[in-house]
Amino acid sequence: MGQLVSDITEILDYKESKKDAQKQRQAILSQMAVDKTEKNNIIKKALATQRAKYGASGRASSGITEGAVLARLRDETAAPYVEKDKKNLEKLRNIQPKKSNLLQSLLSRFDKIVG
Repeated sequence: MGQLVSDITEILDYKESKKDAQKQRQAILSQMAVDKTEKNNIIKKALATQRAKYGASGRASSGITEGAVLARLRDETAAPYVEKDKKNLEKLRNIQPKKSNLLQSLLSRFDKIVG
């Protein structure tokens, strides 16, 4: 009887672990969405500031050099968020509920059960 209670407890613990893993995934995904919005806003602001500086200095906005500067500025601004996204994706891959193997548990006690 005690083993039955133990097996049921393992099943319930697995369900709870699964729910916790799902909550963790949702938290990471929502943080990633917030980070993406923040990154886009920062990039837009940095590019707009740089364009305004170019405009104030009398430069045309279609120059190759300006495009290169703006692309570099965009990449530099986005770099911390790209790294953060990589770390969050790694965390998502590593979140796994604690799974108990009831079949293996039964097989290890098979002699006791049958005997």
